[in-house]
Amino acid sequence: MEWDNEDPGLPIKFGPCSNAEYDPEPALPKVLLETIRRARDASDQNARRLNISRREFLLSICGAATTLLALDACTREAHRSGSSGATSEPGGSYSIPPEATLDPEPAHQAIGGEEFVFDVQGHLLEYDLNPILNGQDFWTRFPQKNCGEDDPRVCFSIESFLELMFLRSDTSMLVLSALPIFPEGSPLSPKIMDETRRIAEGLCRDDRVLLHAQALPNVGRPEAALDAMEETAKRYPVVAWKTFTHFPAVFEGNDQAWWLDDHDPSLPQVGDAFIEKAVSLGLPTICTHKGFSGGTPYASPVDVGPAARRHPEANFVVYHSGFEAGGVEGPYSLRSQNLGINRLITSMSRAGIAPNENVYAELGSTWWYVMRYPTQAAHVLGKLLKYVGEDNVIWGTDCLFYGSPQDQIQALRSFRISHEFQDRYGYPELTKQIKDKILGLNGARLYGVDPLAATCEFSRRELEKLRRQLPGRNRTLGPTTAADARAFRTLDHEAVISGG
Repeated sequence: MEWDNEDPGLPIKFGPCSNAEYDPEPALPKVLLETIRRARDASDQNARRLNISRREFLLSICGAATTLLALDACTREAHRSGSSGATSEPGGSYSIPPEATLDPEPAHQAIGGEEFVFDVQGHLLEYDLNPILNGQDFWTRFPQKNCGEDDPRVCFSIESFLELMFLRSDTSMLVLSALPIFPEGSPLSPKIMDETRRIAEGLCRDDRVLLHAQALPNVGRPEAALDAMEETAKRYPVVAWKTFTHFPAVFEGNDQAWWLDDHDPSLPQVGDAFIEKAVSLGLPTICTHKGFSGGTPYASPVDVGPAARRHPEANFVVYHSGFEAGGVEGPYSLRSQNLGINRLITSMSRAGIAPNENVYAELGSTWWYVMRYPTQAAHVLGKLLKYVGEDNVIWGTDCLFYGSPQDQIQALRSFRISHEFQDRYGYPELTKQIKDKILGLNGARLYGVDPLAATCEFSRRELEKLRRQLPGRNRTLGPTTAADARAFRTLDHEAVISGG
């Protein structure tokens, strides 16, 4: 079949999919299955009305509006048929006027935008340069060997990453962030990150790709780990540190972990030394993975508040905001204070960290997971804005595991928190000003960059028009089953063994 006749899939992607740090849902709930059915039917009808192919419609902004409208309608119907009766409507909704499903202008008003979009959690996997995992039989075991290309490396490569982020989405700038793999030979090593940065700089003639450096203060001699930080900072233009307090314990099933605040004397006492080294190198922003724990207790955000109180000169960016897949996010309460995102709020509160101080909440994978469930999404955004602060919620997507992040951007642009939730829980209204802060301005302030709104030499509307004519599909790239996620983690584990 020629690519221009292929079905590209719905523009708002519902999964199942994960970033391999959690197992995808084994089966989509009925509300999402019904959303998919209705969105496809409506897209077929709308394509015929506009006298264009189904493919072109599904790649258009009207196709995205059609899909979000179907999600909103199905969510409302499911809420009305529920038995709880706790609220009169879902806690969150998507504001999509019906005319946006056929007319690009109202669609642009609903889910388009010219704001600065700064994604602080981007990942690629350039396995072609990876000496550890480039064995002859590796691709027969690669979980995403059926990702749509003859060579699956293409799906995760630098070239694919730049296309998905800057051509197939409205992302303006991004940070390449480390993964929990030892840097030596990693498919996202500092060398590969820097190569990506230089390629983007050559193509767009600007500094739209920034770099994290991974810090491993609990691995090997502490002095050597601190020296490695200094060497990396000298060699590469890094802007912040990425840490995993549960690494490599999450792979080994042991206690080879650490805490930012050194509260457990049985673990390596490296947190304070690491933070002080980061500050002394002039790179005081520490991005730490919290949540999506894989069953280990060491990915809890319990240490964030105390570390932030002890080190006001540093910034602590909590990646994933402490969210855990499989749970249901509700309001903050004493009964739920040690669950999911509430753990971060509790840690901050106990340490006396007020909103908009030196703790930031990042949304990568968290927003992807909850945007399909508007009531949960309202609680997630509402709590973070209320307790962490509207100036300290940071946009990240964890792509390219979820393919192009365009659907995540469009969903946030049109998302609303209900008046009922605002009154009951004290959540703020999601104004355009707050959304602009989340999507980019907060990150720009944190990293000290000038907002870069242009996408190379294309306007956002020109890009939207171009996307309708490109080959390719609206697809996710991360694991879609629990078995695939385990296989992905197994490969990372092999990298840990080789690197360690």
